[in-house]
Amino acid sequence: MKAIVRETYGPPDVLHLKEAPLPTVGDGDVLVRVQAASANAGDWHLLRGTPLPFRLVAGLRKPKFKIIGNDIAGCVEAVGRNVTKFRPGDEVFGELSRCGFGAYAEFAAALEKALALKPANLSFEEAAAIPTAGCTALQGLRQGRIERGQRVLINGASGGVGTFAVQIAKTFGTEVTAVCSTRNVDAVRSIGADHVLDYTKADFAAIGQRYDLIVAANGDRSIWDYKRALTADGAYAMTGGSNRQLVDALLFGPLLSVGRQKLGNLLMKPNQADLLFLKELCEAGKVRPMIDRRFPLSDVPAAVRYVEDGRARGKVVITI
Repeated sequence: MKAIVRETYGPPDVLHLKEAPLPTVGDGDVLVRVQAASANAGDWHLLRGTPLPFRLVAGLRKPKFKIIGNDIAGCVEAVGRNVTKFRPGDEVFGELSRCGFGAYAEFAAALEKALALKPANLSFEEAAAIPTAGCTALQGLRQGRIERGQRVLINGASGGVGTFAVQIAKTFGTEVTAVCSTRNVDAVRSIGADHVLDYTKADFAAIGQRYDLIVAANGDRSIWDYKRALTADGAYAMTGGSNRQLVDALLFGPLLSVGRQKLGNLLMKPNQADLLFLKELCEAGKVRPMIDRRFPLSDVPAAVRYVEDGRARGKVVITI
């Protein structure tokens, strides 16, 4: 099969297209002929081997995972003898971070529990955009104890996670304020945000509004700014953004989670139940992936570089 392979840590330039052996399919595995994949911020952390403690899992000197990529959508080619939920020909989508990655290839092997049937009303490209970003948005909102009637703020609302967070939050019956740049205001409003703040013109932490739930899907703000914008019993979940946001959430989040306020970091945990929940929302027409750009398999280095630049509006998809 054709695959995007790397032999060392480094920038996107270390990725190259070559022939690779088909994945080994165990008794509990599903072999998928990949039709589409999607790029995520985690790709460039895996690619570069940063932060350094990450290499304890990914390989100290050389990367353990030669073919990267989390998200896939495609057709089941074969199943292991213990697989009961899928059969050859099924259209599926899923997340491979617990399966050794491998999305940037013509075939990928996945654990049965890493997949779900593809939403019937979506293309393979749209389905591939869902798993990592959609599950991260959903789990961030749940960590923030989302409830009907809440005022919710999404910082970084125009990115992959942010566009899902806006739409999912609306399905819970909340009032959503989205923060994004000038060029993305109309796009974010079009997916259902009740209010849109252009961060070049307005500062959510200084306008005096308080929110029951804040999800930081991107951005570079102090945790003190987020705390100041929370209600007395509000919650803040950091799902992405700058290193400062991450460090603040990890170090100061537990210390500031006193009384009824809760502040902290989210580490997304892939699971089939969340994929099925998102599938239902998509099939009901309540959520639709926003795709910014499409790249062929041979241009994965350019796709990862584009995501790393932080300017993507919605998701970046790889067509295979």
